[in-house]
Amino acid sequence: MNIIEDLQWRGEINQQTDAEGLAKTINEHPIALYCGVDPTADSMHIGHLLPFMIMERFARAGHHPYIVIGGATGSIGDPSGRKTERQLQTKEQVQKNVAALTAQMTKLFGDAPNTHIVNNYDWTKDMTLLDFLRDYGKLFNVNTMLNKEVVASRLSQGISFTEFTYQILQAYDFFHLHEKYDVQLEIGGADQWGNITAGIDLIHKLRGADTKVYGLTIPLMLKSDGTKFGKSAGGAVWLDPKKTSPYEFYQFWFNQDDRDVIKCLKYFTFLDQVEIDKLANQVKDEPWKRAAQRRLAEEVTKFVHGPEAVENVERISQLLFTGNVQELSTEEVGQVFNNVPTTEITAGPHNVIDLLLEMGVDSSKRQAREDVQNGAITVNGTKITDVNATIDPAANFDGQYVIVRRGKKKHFLARVNN
Repeated sequence: MNIIEDLQWRGEINQQTDAEGLAKTINEHPIALYCGVDPTADSMHIGHLLPFMIMERFARAGHHPYIVIGGATGSIGDPSGRKTERQLQTKEQVQKNVAALTAQMTKLFGDAPNTHIVNNYDWTKDMTLLDFLRDYGKLFNVNTMLNKEVVASRLSQGISFTEFTYQILQAYDFFHLHEKYDVQLEIGGADQWGNITAGIDLIHKLRGADTKVYGLTIPLMLKSDGTKFGKSAGGAVWLDPKKTSPYEFYQFWFNQDDRDVIKCLKYFTFLDQVEIDKLANQVKDEPWKRAAQRRLAEEVTKFVHGPEAVENVERISQLLFTGNVQELSTEEVGQVFNNVPTTEITAGPHNVIDLLLEMGVDSSKRQAREDVQNGAITVNGTKITDVNATIDPAANFDGQYVIVRRGKKKHFLARVNN
């Protein structure tokens, strides 16, 4: 199947401006296409990842993607999906985020020889206000702009002139990329439809209505329960390992519901239809094995963080399964137990019963003694059965943490105040 047929099978196409024309153009020759991301943060999260995975699919099919980092558009703010005016970032923060996103994109997609990463600040920074108004603002009808969903949804609350003109800047991006690199297709989220069509209209006005340029949006991804995909209990799932550790990242994918995992495999991996259909059958026939979830977690973690990260996550998971947590590094403890009940304790030796009460493992000394005597308590990987045992935090994890496990699965973490 060709790239469009593959995207349709994966369910990744929401709208197209001219489906027949785009299919014909792609069948005739490789095309250049683009997708942009604004530097609203110093990392993307998985909600950003999907359109760029599609760009990578185009690259692997022989096409020429351009990834646009929005140094200019990010300076004024996209009103899409917002009910109130966006708080502008400082120029210094925008530049810092641009550098971080450029490095992240280069790591993820820069190896492909036909993928290019550019910054729209480079082609807007020298444009004067008069040039902008005379050459491009004159071509935009205010009534048409007001009818764009992203603007219309804000009219009751109000929208600034700055955010109102965002669609002109994004339209100019498409025009510039078409002029310089013969870009013919823009890809974006469903909320970008108005901005994408504004770019196509601008090109048609400047270069003729028969100019072959197209737009394609991806659907808003919802989980089977109707909630928005991409959030964990701790918030956004970031691609930066300092914001979301590879272990947490892997676990997010591994914990996907059986009803969602095949959709995720289609959207976020490069597995073909044969492999995904096989995994779908395993979900149906042997759901307890979670083979599809494991493959999903492996594939996405490998793509974002590399094969070594997958190996390390699997090593950590094995240590947790066997209870050998003492083999974890101090850094790994902070990552793995990030979301378990956590308290702070003082440095120095602690009686095990007092420690269990202080950490909230047990609510009474009687219960704590019973748990210890019954062998239900493990501290830093060692089972404790003596109610008079002394726990010294300095003995493990550079004196920074104490890990208590009650029963087989319930973990508690203490951070040591040194």
